[in-house]
Amino acid sequence: MPKLSVIVPFYNVRQYAPDTLRSLRANARDDFEFILVDDCSSDGTADLLARAEDELPGAVLVRHERNGGLATARNTGIDRARGEYLTFLDGDDWLAPGHYGRLVAAIEGLGCDFVRTDHVQCTARSRTVFRVPHGLRNVSLRPRDAILPAHRSTSVDYAYAWAGIYHRRLADRGLLHFTDGLRTAEDRPWIWRLHREAESFAVTGLLGVFYRRGVASSLTQIGDVRQLDFIRAFDQVVAETAADTDAARLLPKAVRTYCAIISHHLGSIERFEPAVARRLKAMSAAALRRMPKDALDEVLASMDAERATRLRRLRRRPVPAAEVAA
Repeated sequence: MPKLSVIVPFYNVRQYAPDTLRSLRANARDDFEFILVDDCSSDGTADLLARAEDELPGAVLVRHERNGGLATARNTGIDRARGEYLTFLDGDDWLAPGHYGRLVAAIEGLGCDFVRTDHVQCTARSRTVFRVPHGLRNVSLRPRDAILPAHRSTSVDYAYAWAGIYHRRLADRGLLHFTDGLRTAEDRPWIWRLHREAESFAVTGLLGVFYRRGVASSLTQIGDVRQLDFIRAFDQVVAETAADTDAARLLPKAVRTYCAIISHHLGSIERFEPAVARRLKAMSAAALRRMPKDALDEVLASMDAERATRLRRLRRRPVPAAEVAA
């Protein structure tokens, strides 16, 4: 059994993949495997990965015949992974040399189900450190206890799958798989499920993942219909949290986060294509009506006036069925 499986989906990142692959080579060990998932790229990425299969120690290349999106590509990698520990990297990001060795040492020293790490966000030449929003470091804790408070950013709001390492027992329990077909916000139901159902986690200050922002092909930069998958993702978060034995305490956090994301998208609605903007409004109004009324009323009463007014107005908006349909 390899010590670590690194799952790296690639889709049309020909410009950035060489940096990613070089950084994997600078992290290679005899007991590491790198599962490179080509999600049906059409821009020459596939040729780079074919060479990497021969040149990168521990490389395992898997090809999709159809593009399935990031969540599905990660699931393909999880199903192929053989390691005692698993982690993720996106095909346009990169690593500091030796980062994975330090990450494995951290989780082995802490003895917990998963470890979360800080990261460096890179926009053009700018570099900014982003911290896990959790104060206590290098101590094994119960992840459920890190979900609250509802009014502050917490560990479930730091949803980056690649900012951490995960014990195989989580995959064996079905906790590491993503919701197939989600094209954005795929990390949100995933991070909530980990925090509700895993037994232990820790946060460490390791800085070794460099997250590239502002990539033109990234869904965070595109205002098309795929962005609306955040509604399906947060519907799942709310539904699963409502079924939890601790739902009364946890639901306000889930609903507040959902409302904050809706308000964020409405606040930058000009970046969406006109037809998508109309659907965003209709689907968001329908989502507000699906939320548990008591939890939603509590959240709106505690939000700032601008966001609360925007969401209350949207809540009253008529919802034509044709605009809500996926």
